[in-house]
Amino acid sequence: MQSLNLTAHQCLLVELWERHIAFEFDTRDTEATIETMVPQAYVNHVPVMTGGRGHNELRNFYGSKFIPQMPPDTRMTPISRTVGDSRLVDEMIFEFTHTIEMPWMLPGVPPTGLPVKVALVVIVGFDGDHLVHEQIYWDQASVLVQLGLLDPAGLPVCGVESADKALDASLPPRKI
Repeated sequence: MQSLNLTAHQCLLVELWERHIAFEFDTRDTEATIETMVPQAYVNHVPVMTGGRGHNELRNFYGSKFIPQMPPDTRMTPISRTVGDSRLVDEMIFEFTHTIEMPWMLPGVPPTGLPVKVALVVIVGFDGDHLVHEQIYWDQASVLVQLGLLDPAGLPVCGVESADKALDASLPPRKI
């Protein structure tokens, strides 16, 4: 994902973020992931409050709760990216089959074997050439509906339809 209007500094932030993601999802290297972050960096998965603060907590989080607990068929489809002077915001679709425990997203929920497709937003803060924070948001109700753990009947929630609508704005809105 590239934009013709980024400054050289913004391009460096994008490169750093993409390197960080590659360490998490491609090489699955906890130490390399941590090295992209300031010593007191934090990760906050807002819907379930998982993550950590500082290299020691993040080393434990990435090394035992996140990187090895990522389903093998995980896919991320970019929707949009906004880059400022010290912040980057990625909007994406996050997909996986719930074949393993995922304490970072579904703490205490055993694998269901069901597919999940959810819109996800990551807000990344930077200080120089290191990450300061990742604030990650997704619709946990949509995830729970898709896994059969939340009955949407009578509730203002939905399942995979919300991710599909994020990808295709031409889909009709929910009837109310």
